[in-house]
Amino acid sequence: MLIKLDENMSNAHTEFLRQIGHGCDRVTDEGLSGATDEVVWQQVCLEQRLFITLDLDFSDVRRFPPGTHPGILLLRPRSRSRQAILDLLSRIVNEYSLESLQGCLVVADEIQTRIRRPS
Repeated sequence: MLIKLDENMSNAHTEFLRQIGHGCDRVTDEGLSGATDEVVWQQVCLEQRLFITLDLDFSDVRRFPPGTHPGILLLRPRSRSRQAILDLLSRIVNEYSLESLQGCLVVADEIQTRIRRPS
């Protein structure tokens, strides 16, 4: 599965996802660091990649209705440390196939994962 990580994610997160078999890159790999959400989003959709971010701007179901995009996974860890994010990613990939999240708007924290699927 193709995945794009927002600039608020680290190389450790990219490597973790690659090690479990996903094609993963970061917004910063493409020189889009500091770009507007709209520019980043255009690239995500152009490449048809599941977008993983910590940015609450991508949680608006009216702006990003499920089924109209490749998928958004919004991570809401209590701490923004590299390890806390990695632990949250590990929980998600152990509980869900990332392919099953395509086209969905997903919000996950340490305890629960809420999935809005296309209607």
